Amino acid sequence: MRQGMPGGMYRHFTHDPEVVRHKVQRETVRRVLFYGRPFRTEIAIFLALTLLGAGLVIATPLLLQRIIDDGVTPGNRQVVILFGSLVAALAVVEAVLTVVNRWFSARIGEGLILELRREVFTHVLRQPIAFFTRAQTGSLVNRLNTDVIGAQQAFTSILAGLVSNVFAAALIIGALLTRSWQITLLALLLLPLFLLPARLMGDRLSALTRRQMGLNADLASRMTERFNVGGALLVRLFGRPEQEDAEYAERARGVRDSGVAIAVNRVVFMAGLGLVAALATALVYGLGGLMAVAGQLSVGALVAMAMLLGRLYGPLTALSNARVDVMTALVSFERIFEVLDLPPLVTEAEDPVDLPARPLGVELDGVSFAYPSAEEVSVASLEQRPFAEERDGVPVLHGVDLTVEPGQLVALVGPSGAGKTTLTGLVARLYDPTQGTVRVGGVDLRQARLSSVRDAVGVVTQEAHLFNDSIRANLAYARPDADEPAMWQALTDARIADLVADLPDGLDTVVGDRGHRLSGGEKQRLAIARLLLKSPRLVVLDEATAHLDSESEAAVQEALDRALKDRTALVIAHRLSTVRHADRIVVLDRGRVVQQGSHEELLARDGLYRTLYETQFRPEAERVTARG
Repeated sequence: MRQGMPGGMYRHFTHDPEVVRHKVQRETVRRVLFYGRPFRTEIAIFLALTLLGAGLVIATPLLLQRIIDDGVTPGNRQVVILFGSLVAALAVVEAVLTVVNRWFSARIGEGLILELRREVFTHVLRQPIAFFTRAQTGSLVNRLNTDVIGAQQAFTSILAGLVSNVFAAALIIGALLTRSWQITLLALLLLPLFLLPARLMGDRLSALTRRQMGLNADLASRMTERFNVGGALLVRLFGRPEQEDAEYAERARGVRDSGVAIAVNRVVFMAGLGLVAALATALVYGLGGLMAVAGQLSVGALVAMAMLLGRLYGPLTALSNARVDVMTALVSFERIFEVLDLPPLVTEAEDPVDLPARPLGVELDGVSFAYPSAEEVSVASLEQRPFAEERDGVPVLHGVDLTVEPGQLVALVGPSGAGKTTLTGLVARLYDPTQGTVRVGGVDLRQARLSSVRDAVGVVTQEAHLFNDSIRANLAYARPDADEPAMWQALTDARIADLVADLPDGLDTVVGDRGHRLSGGEKQRLAIARLLLKSPRLVVLDEATAHLDSESEAAVQEALDRALKDRTALVIAHRLSTVRHADRIVVLDRGRVVQQGSHEELLARDGLYRTLYETQFRPEAERVTARG
């Protein structure tokens, strides 16, 4: 593994030097070393091979010296053949060593990437919904890609570079000194001429690279926004094609100009390094040649020193940037630890219990709830502009007492912001109450096994989300072991089997981004089919028909009637016509239960429910008169 000017050397000059001034905590280093423990055997072998490869850097020049001094000059053919064969064998050993070392490097690096990605992915999916409403998706994905890859370099390229470059530089300088300390000293005096351009060009390339990365990110963000279904629809409805083309072209030209500038600066940099290396070579052959003529240096030693000097500047230059490389990797680890150190708000009890295998009732006992603050659920670096929301820390529910008997259908109504969705979120254990207790089947949800809650509670929201996958995959997400007959039965009960059967690919039809290839009503019915396939014992419907037309609403309502049969249900509805037949209607206002009763009972008394009902169903002419 030759230690000359490495092809990946540009990496040393494109890091942001700002990281050098960053203070890394000792705890970060300790945690980084912890991640290397599962790979300690591979790392030990990797480092041993790296040292062996670094040692071979002086072998070829020394063998060439022997060939010239002991073979060519005295005319000894056997020496020439022997050491020539050793040079060839050494080349084979170096090639094999390079392949084996790269295998270990890849095994360690990719293994570390796998572990970090799995840990971050698992941890992120356990965060509360408030985390996802604040974090930028692109920044979050970047943690699993760019930062994870940057972190793994600490155990592969950076570790190997430090070890091999220190060892190789020491061996080369030692070999040079044993042949001529005068030439070695003069060669080292040229080192600043080599390192200063590297430093200056490093700052220049760093600035250009940061600008290019920013422009590329801006370009990618614009494409992402325009290429998803919602963005493309908005462009078609309100956008101006000429303006879109011009703005995209302007950003693309910025990326092009940055790329040209980086390419030119790199060529200038390489030309400068080549010039310094040529001057050093001229020095060796000039001064060394005079010493050889005077008999103070052999010709073989002169050739060996020229080769060794050519292999010295690469390791020394890499070592001059080692701090930037190390700090960059450690900063990547810190950014990953930022996410991993954010504790999930909902955790499983030490000795969790399963919900009982019977029809489930719900009980809220003195439940109050306030949404967590940004510090509890978010990482500032994942937000475009960290901010505190008005509802952070402010109670949304106040001392709610509510009982839903097994098999009962209870409707939750009230104005926007009354706390309806928050209440159902507590029942599904998306959050835990700030005060009070939520029980399902008589079990405090904080003591229930999370998988048991997930299996027992099914939710259909007003915006049914479907993955960009087949109908089969979207259904199986609720119950992976479901067979095809079970899927068709769920589709039939959800009143959408005929539509799926008429599709060219049936269950294998891909629904598109967020299910946009289907209408709103079709998406809702697929979501209900997914719920039926799961067969939960407690159903939560969060305004499942809020944004549908009359025809779609009728079809979805028919499917909902089937979904709610023989199940305990909490239903949120703005359209009061859909909850007339509920066993009980609970009216919420400003986080408090203000009324309870049947539809007829609530209409018979003054109160918020009667006001809401009359607002929705009073004839339009009366409303116009009242406004007049």
